[in-house]
Amino acid sequence: MEPIPSDMQRIAAADSGFNFLTPDAWTALLSRYSHIVLVANSEAVDFERLRSELPETALYVFFNNVYKVLDEPFAGHAVLVARSGVMGANIVHRREVADVLRFFAGDDFLGVVNIRVSPEENFSEENRFNGTGARHLDLTQMLADLYPTGKIATSGFAMALWLADLHLPGKVLLAGFSAKRSEKWKVFDVHDWTFEQIFLRLFARMGTISMMGGVDASPYAALAKRFPQVPPIEIAMTAAEVLSERLHNANSQIDRLMSVTKSIRAIENFFRRFKPKTRKERFLEKSKD
Repeated sequence: MEPIPSDMQRIAAADSGFNFLTPDAWTALLSRYSHIVLVANSEAVDFERLRSELPETALYVFFNNVYKVLDEPFAGHAVLVARSGVMGANIVHRREVADVLRFFAGDDFLGVVNIRVSPEENFSEENRFNGTGARHLDLTQMLADLYPTGKIATSGFAMALWLADLHLPGKVLLAGFSAKRSEKWKVFDVHDWTFEQIFLRLFARMGTISMMGGVDASPYAALAKRFPQVPPIEIAMTAAEVLSERLHNANSQIDRLMSVTKSIRAIENFFRRFKPKTRKERFLEKSKD
């Protein structure tokens, strides 16, 4: 885990168990890299392309269960972002720290960054990461008035926004941020994937970040070239009109499926009552007492 000048390393008490850095400290740590590559846990990640096109001075940012994208230990500059939940960092309370950290070793590994993005989430102490150095990053205030109400930001979106606000000299690159469900990995409905994709693509078109994998170019760019006399707003409104009609048709089919599967869902809900409570559910019940 690389050192940071001691005069700006921590903004938390030494005995708190948490290691919060000042913005200047984060900037000093990350400015040494030519690229900051956020690697999504997605099948859209093209590691062969990444490693061939980027220099060795790139820093790769991985998230949580990295075995979704890594088959062997990673050789290169890397850092692991560990997302918090109500019981602390998810990889800690699920006892997955060893399984995840086995993919990283050596001086090129910056350690763990334990983040939270909502007030309900709690950090895990630095000593809970099996001796690996850990830093803590609270992004709740940054997202409080930005993210849609009732939804929680993904770790990748939160980190992309935070990195953009740091104004680092290196380029911020998102790899595999497709927001698409695959046969192997699901996407969770607690996140607003539509909002995140709109936000990130606007960032990309402004040049604040770059995106690789799934969203390299807008499929509607050809329309603007074919109809240069049509204002961009008209193209956007026409596209929205067509998409609205298709969404309405899809919703009609979804309503039909909900009706057909009503009895199946009733049976499933009945047997769910006998399912043992998870550690998280028991923790939440205990917290209310």
